[in-house]
Amino acid sequence: MMSSRRSFIRDSVSAGTIAAVKPLACQPAAAAFLASALKPDDGVIRLNSNENAYGPSNKVIAAISAALSRSNRYPSMEYPNLIEQIASFHRVKPEQVLLGCGSTEILRVAACAFLGSGKQLIHASPTYGAIVTYADAVGSEGIPVPLTRGLAHDLDGMLHRVNASTTLVYVCNPNNPTASLTPRHDLETFITKLPASAFVLIDEAYHHYVGTSGYASFIDRPTEDGRVIVCRTFSAIYGLAGLRVGYAISSPKVIQQMRRFLTEDNINSIARQAVSAALEDSDGLHEAMERNANDRQEFFNSAMARGQKGIDSHANFVFINSFSPADRVIEHFRSHNILIGPRFREMDTFIRISLGRPEEMRQFWHAWDMLPGIKGKMAH
Repeated sequence: MMSSRRSFIRDSVSAGTIAAVKPLACQPAAAAFLASALKPDDGVIRLNSNENAYGPSNKVIAAISAALSRSNRYPSMEYPNLIEQIASFHRVKPEQVLLGCGSTEILRVAACAFLGSGKQLIHASPTYGAIVTYADAVGSEGIPVPLTRGLAHDLDGMLHRVNASTTLVYVCNPNNPTASLTPRHDLETFITKLPASAFVLIDEAYHHYVGTSGYASFIDRPTEDGRVIVCRTFSAIYGLAGLRVGYAISSPKVIQQMRRFLTEDNINSIARQAVSAALEDSDGLHEAMERNANDRQEFFNSAMARGQKGIDSHANFVFINSFSPADRVIEHFRSHNILIGPRFREMDTFIRISLGRPEEMRQFWHAWDMLPGIKGKMAH
């Protein structure tokens, strides 16, 4: 069962709980997935997968509805139009765009194209772990480097671990699960110091939520370095996690190298129409960005009212110290019909909460107030 991008078992990779599953290298179903036994309509509040709780815009919903009548046709004829639309949107050439079944497929394809036996992946810890799973599937070694005290990527530490075997470096920015940023200038300097054999995959899944002048996307402000690959998803801000569409932008040579490992007909016809409408709906995009900013601020207001201070968030989720073992806290919320993010062994008392609708967050805080021993514990 294919889960949404942010409910993928990558968090269990960080938690050290993933099973030693090694499927055939570079096959589409090349990873283990956790399936929830809970049904979508069971009344459970889902604050666990960094989804857009409000769903797609009305214009996108209308496009999805209109596309249903064409679901009997294969979508391959529509690929070039969507690629051209994304290229035009980002002011790049069509040959610089690669479509994926969610950005998790982009990560799998990158692992197949640039990793393999005897090659090495450098990544932060904790971070989104799908790429680690795919690296393992193709026989590569993943080298975790702890985040800095400020929860940015430790670029000096990562550079120190680079050697002749390093062929891929993964940077999730903003980072999942911490929702923290690594400064653009630091990343640019870091990339120039990497050996020519090392490619850099920058995951900008939460790009639209940043809202700070100190940040610049590597798509919006590209470098001249052809080794840089940037991936995006329509799962988060656009509310299309269930339709599974992501893409990468890089140099034509790199895209061609990755394209060989794509799943054939990997974008369905309904998703193709939804994405096209989403790219054209600038009003819907800005409404979603503003709504998330308001919901995020309300979360911090509620936390401060309880003497808590979450880590500054640049995404649609928050990482906060519960001052209790995360497993116990997760189970406490589950007993109140609320799902939150998984345990991260590197920061064992922190929990990740995806922002929900106001009524869902009121129930979250009600359950929080019943956490054993939470009163009187103040964040630093």
